[in-house]
Amino acid sequence: MPGGRLTQQERRQIGRGLADGLAYAEIARQLDRPTSTITREVTRNGGPAGYRADAAHRSAEQRAHRRKNPAPRDARADPQPYGRDAGAVRAYEETFTTVLMASGAPLMMSRVLAALTLSDTGSLTAGELSAHLKVSPASVSKAVAFLETQSMVRREREGRRERYVIDDDLMHDSMMASARSTAQVAATAREGVPLLGADTAAGTRLENMARYLDFVSESIARAAEQARAVLHTKPQAAPENEEDAPA
Repeated sequence: MPGGRLTQQERRQIGRGLADGLAYAEIARQLDRPTSTITREVTRNGGPAGYRADAAHRSAEQRAHRRKNPAPRDARADPQPYGRDAGAVRAYEETFTTVLMASGAPLMMSRVLAALTLSDTGSLTAGELSAHLKVSPASVSKAVAFLETQSMVRREREGRRERYVIDDDLMHDSMMASARSTAQVAATAREGVPLLGADTAAGTRLENMARYLDFVSESIARAAEQARAVLHTKPQAAPENEEDAPA
């Protein structure tokens, strides 16, 4: 049933669907499951190319066994402010991480970005991230270095420590970095046109690629600039009753 645990038969059907090249949404429709369930299941078990149904089922049984035999207190979900449900927050963080991975980000980079995004301060030290994610500081440092190249995280010096920060411009900076990267691919493709010959099939292919990517890059940059104000606009509170609503 939707919302229940995946059965071994369902996991085998997922494996067959992946082998047939079906999209996650189509596999989910066949199983009457949310697409997010299929996305999370495949991502945490090797991705589309590495998914193995029986191995995934064994891993799920092991996780279920660990939940029945909780770890010591220091390994449980971190305490949360504002009366939040710590377990629910941890589960949401895992879902957010899975979606970031499905978009193409590596596992550790996704975990670090999710942790920073969900922190109220929008910043954590290497030690805080290491303790929260239960990984080594070296793993955190490597992930942050990658995120810096994508303009998704910046560093701030705090005495002898470094603090990793995201802010309201995170999405904007990331989109602009994507636009620049796409423009660079376009420029490199265009460099190959005279080398291979503008009248050849390969030269024509490169020129078409360059024109397409130029258009995409410019569109991303233009849309990102137009939408930037959204990042700094607070949502308006809904009126308490209809009499307070504007005409």
